[in-house]
Amino acid sequence: MLKNKWMLTGMASLTLALGACGAEEAGPAEEGAAESEEAEVLEMATSADYPPYESRNAEGEFVGFDIELAEYIADELGRELEITDMKFDGLVGALQAGRVDMVLAGMNATEERKENVEFSTVYHNSGETFLTLPDAGISSIEDLEGRTVAVQLGTMQQNTIEALVEEEGMDIEIKAIDDAGLMIQELMSGRVDAAYLDTTAATGFIEEQGLAGFEDPTVESPGVAIAFPKDSELVDDVNEILAEAEESGYLEELRNEWLVE
Repeated sequence: MLKNKWMLTGMASLTLALGACGAEEAGPAEEGAAESEEAEVLEMATSADYPPYESRNAEGEFVGFDIELAEYIADELGRELEITDMKFDGLVGALQAGRVDMVLAGMNATEERKENVEFSTVYHNSGETFLTLPDAGISSIEDLEGRTVAVQLGTMQQNTIEALVEEEGMDIEIKAIDDAGLMIQELMSGRVDAAYLDTTAATGFIEEQGLAGFEDPTVESPGVAIAFPKDSELVDDVNEILAEAEESGYLEELRNEWLVE
């Protein structure tokens, strides 16, 4: 079973999804940064709709694997973490505009993204999964013919499903949604036939929401990493912190706490 933390935050994420708005919101970490007059601020952006990587709990606080990792990195750098919540498809643009120092958002380090941002070393490897209702009769890529598939805007999954349509000629209607929680709600209400997302996130939804699913055998994920603006001086420092966290066992503890089934 997935850890109880995922179950609690996953349910909270679905509950909060309908009430979410497009405006950027600052969480408790940001308020703490404002109160600090001494520590330099480390500005992080995320899309808090993707448990167990990041979401908000019932109290509206940021929680998840990426959140705890970011707090650890900020502490190691001697800086105060400030978190900005935004839609996933706006994260790379925020880095390019210099509005934030880094992004932790369950983001795959794809070659396309590397043209615009820098990435840390990979800190988690997952895969890609199609979620369906249990009685949908969908258990393979071929079964998606003539179906509607939901993806989150700006994700690797959106690019992959678009390639199936444009390059492989598959008859799939793509419904791009800017919030992962709303994407799952669309699936559960029957407005789409499948939802395509990261396997780690999908596994929790399968267990908690009673959904079915199958991994995409056609794609190899490059791995999840931290994104930075081009030529950021933070990259080397953060890579060193990640290496030390791996060696000390801290990263493995975080994975067991949040990501392991």
